[in-house]
Amino acid sequence: MYPPLSFTAPALAALLGLGCLSALAADTDASSAASVPAPSASTGALHPIATLDLPRYMGTWFEIAKYPNWFQKKCTGATQAQYRLQPDDTVQVINRCRLQNGVLNEAMGVARQLGAATSAQLQVRFAPAWLGWLPGVWGDYWVIDLDAQYQLVAVSEPKKEYLWILARTPQVDAAAYQALLQRLAGMGFDLGRLETSPQD
Repeated sequence: MYPPLSFTAPALAALLGLGCLSALAADTDASSAASVPAPSASTGALHPIATLDLPRYMGTWFEIAKYPNWFQKKCTGATQAQYRLQPDDTVQVINRCRLQNGVLNEAMGVARQLGAATSAQLQVRFAPAWLGWLPGVWGDYWVIDLDAQYQLVAVSEPKKEYLWILARTPQVDAAAYQALLQRLAGMGFDLGRLETSPQD
């Protein structure tokens, strides 16, 4: 996923967030997912999950669904994010998607973890490093739902204006996906806004 300029300069990916965002996978047992937060009231504040094992979170994620946004309008498929932990404890973010002409578009960014080493609150920047001191170039990347196997994740930000569902594989178990959607609805997300992301 590509974070918006409202993320980067006023958020992603990708991940999160993220330039191009990534996808989720398979055998998820929602009842055993200790990292899943309790649902909040639809009008309540959004909260990230309690703990995130950042090294375990690294790797490739495929974008399964998202709230439509202007910065991904040219993406027609194959949207994914790759995260790689760096020696300085930041995260290298590479977001990719396929454009209508078949060309793969790529955006490189950096993410940083806020707070403790287990914090699920991150910020992502796709602006040049020399602009990193400006608060507006960093966008919130909150992991708000994650299964115990680190296969399916939902990423958003405090205002709930952006939402990505990512998985480790291009296809997701239908029951796990539906359970995630129900939890997101409980957090106040409008599921009618979600659009699926083709991975063909």
